[in-house]
Amino acid sequence: MIASDLFRRVALLLFTPQCFENYFADLNFTDVVCFKSTLSTGLSLGLILGSTLVKVPQILKIINNRSGQGINIWSVTLEISAIVIYMSYNFVKGFPFNSWGDTFFVGVQTLVIATLVLIYSGKITMSVLYVISVLIVCFILMSGLTPINILLMLTSVNIIIVVVSKLLQARTNYANGHTGQLSAATLILLLAGSSARIFTSIQETGDPITIATYVASTSVNALLVFQLIYYWNATEKVKKEKLQ
Repeated sequence: MIASDLFRRVALLLFTPQCFENYFADLNFTDVVCFKSTLSTGLSLGLILGSTLVKVPQILKIINNRSGQGINIWSVTLEISAIVIYMSYNFVKGFPFNSWGDTFFVGVQTLVIATLVLIYSGKITMSVLYVISVLIVCFILMSGLTPINILLMLTSVNIIIVVVSKLLQARTNYANGHTGQLSAATLILLLAGSSARIFTSIQETGDPITIATYVASTSVNALLVFQLIYYWNATEKVKKEKLQ
């Protein structure tokens, strides 16, 4: 009895109560609505778990090389801005955490990357001020101090911020002729994550702004992955030259 109760509690993290009954009581595995709901929840939970490590390869690469070469700090700053706006909008709107929780973990890791880039550029004081500024903005946007109409306006321009942030990095890659300290694993995981989020956003929120943001994010993430492949040999050559 205890085991079955525990199983039900764990299963309800993935299935809705109705879908749980459909699958395990009625043995009805043909319910399309339940299939979509379960798939969306499963993807969301997977994305949240994966997001806790998605930028760790990038962070480790910067630390190991003690360099943020090739990483555009303005691109990272715009990315953090987009993350904070998106996260604040979802939090204030009361959307379920599993529909945007991965953004929180990606945001924390992105902030770490920005801080490391500044530190290894010799701007230690600026790195501290940078972190404090981001935390203050988070508080202002998420605490209720910001009217919902202002948040809605910010979210409306968030698509532009997302695209510009990635295009700045793409421009830096093009100018350098290589992708520097950008991590292949991180870029590929971000592309996979944003692609999956298009489906989960349609299923869990139905919010057109959120969906459009992930469509735009997927497009520019794909561009960076393309550059990663295109400049692969050039990047490896730069790495070898630094070791000599």
